[in-house]
Amino acid sequence: MLKIDNLTLHYGVIKALDSVTFELPRKGIYAIVGANGAGKSSLLRTIMGINQPTSGSIEFEGGEIVGMDTFRIVEKGIVLCPEGRRIFKGATVMENLQAGALSCGDKQKAAATLDKVFALFPKLKERVKQIAGTLSGGEQQMLAIGRGLMGQPRLFLLDEPSMGLAPNLVDLVFETIERIYEEEDIPVLLVEQNAEMALEVAHYAYVLEVGRLVLHGTGNDLLHSEEVKKKYLGA
Repeated sequence: MLKIDNLTLHYGVIKALDSVTFELPRKGIYAIVGANGAGKSSLLRTIMGINQPTSGSIEFEGGEIVGMDTFRIVEKGIVLCPEGRRIFKGATVMENLQAGALSCGDKQKAAATLDKVFALFPKLKERVKQIAGTLSGGEQQMLAIGRGLMGQPRLFLLDEPSMGLAPNLVDLVFETIERIYEEEDIPVLLVEQNAEMALEVAHYAYVLEVGRLVLHGTGNDLLHSEEVKKKYLGA
């Protein structure tokens, strides 16, 4: 589904990504873990066309997307739920969700997707007329994920979805990620500093270190790797 080959990205003289290469099959939950500043968010932003790489290629379903406008990448089916939620705080919950559906163009499909979002997040249905900026942090994260799903992704990118949330809400976020894959059959690429939780839900995972992929394996294998435990799990 996604093929990244020798992807390199610079911010001025700083090399944020260094010859990153990997492939994602069509099915699964995939995680990219690593310390703060490892390049995880830069990778997602480059996939979305927000950052333009120095070199390398990104193919989605067999077609090159490097150099493509971000809205075209969304139309192709890659949707990003960004770090920090980035909801439209002055708009209502419903207006945020409707904004997520702008790339869809099919009102019937959008209505059906909205029902699925409300099934995932009943609290959003209770608050459709509420101004999004007045929601709690957890509810805002639900809204950000729901808005992303309204775009009917063929590949859903999630950037630090558990950031700043209470432990019980972190559990809810990861349960939701599993439900998105299992119930909606949407592949997920998850970037997380909470390595333990990410590896628990991931079918396959990659470790990014200073812009380079240094380890990869099943989520379970990396969860029990002594190197990963020492560096990222506090063991």
